[in-house]
Amino acid sequence: MKTLHVLVVDDSAINRRTIADMLVAIPNVEVVAKASDGDEALRLAGSLKPDLITLDLEMPRMDGFTFMRLLMASRPTPVIVISGYAAKENVFRALELGAIDFIAKPQEGISENAEAIDEQLKRMVKMVRQLSPARFEPAKRKFIAPGATITGAHTATVSKKVRLPEPRRTPNRLIVVAASTGGPTALLEVFARLPAEASAAIIVAQHMPERFTRTFAERLDRLSSFRVHEAREIQTLEAGYGLVCPGGRSVEIFGDSETMMAKVVWPDASDRYAPSADRLFSSAAKVAGDRVIAVVLTGMGDDGSRGVADVKKAGGTVLVEAEETAVIYGMPKAAQRTGRVDRSLPLRELSEYLVSLIM
Repeated sequence: MKTLHVLVVDDSAINRRTIADMLVAIPNVEVVAKASDGDEALRLAGSLKPDLITLDLEMPRMDGFTFMRLLMASRPTPVIVISGYAAKENVFRALELGAIDFIAKPQEGISENAEAIDEQLKRMVKMVRQLSPARFEPAKRKFIAPGATITGAHTATVSKKVRLPEPRRTPNRLIVVAASTGGPTALLEVFARLPAEASAAIIVAQHMPERFTRTFAERLDRLSSFRVHEAREIQTLEAGYGLVCPGGRSVEIFGDSETMMAKVVWPDASDRYAPSADRLFSSAAKVAGDRVIAVVLTGMGDDGSRGVADVKKAGGTVLVEAEETAVIYGMPKAAQRTGRVDRSLPLRELSEYLVSLIM
């Protein structure tokens, strides 16, 4: 197996040492350098050409956002953000600038949750090894919402689109989406195109730590014509509304064709992922039948592959993101292998086709 060369960037000497120690303990991983700020990191990235960079966002001299913007313009490289829970909004800005995933660290520092972070680093290294260099083109994945501007290193806050008040409507179509690595940016593309007048509801199972999904839902809400929030307890599904499964839990659909409901549930022994796209897809198929549209976007693993079979059996439609735009082709590929996929499309074409199905 090829040795993976990693650059560790963090303004804390303790964090740099801890992250580096975790990485070198992984077989065939070498930490080629450590940097304390973005300016130093940019020079090292140019000279050492690492395969992966771990990045803290809040640093002196040059912060993580400026570093990301300059790095992706000069030498696109896989970046994993390691950021505190208090900086949730910053994490999503970094993902939009080209980072492929993130690890949440406690405010007190990495040593407070070292075991969990160590496991996540191992998973990230495995994921980075699956990236195709030819497919890693952050410029194609970086999303800037309509009307947004880039000021310095930061994406300006997107103003919520004008929404006319309207009576509550039972959705004619139910869109259920599975996503993991690369999903947040892909979902921005999907939600940006959803028309307010569409008679559809959408529910997202995005693999993401708890405490981040609410912030992510708020970001989608600011961008989309749909009203979007993190799913809570039990609620009636309505046209023009979107739900994001809470991190660490799943959403199931129940009720009947006239009144579809969503409820938040805890994972059980059969769930390999939480949120579970399989659980979301299968429960949606039971209630909404041929009105379900299942969408499998970029991600590692095979979540959603069992659920798409239930969606097709109920007469629903299955779409997957094509390999050419998926950051990690694992989940779409697993769905394709079931033989139950109606269309495999690049992300933008998939988003456009999805709109055609709900209008």
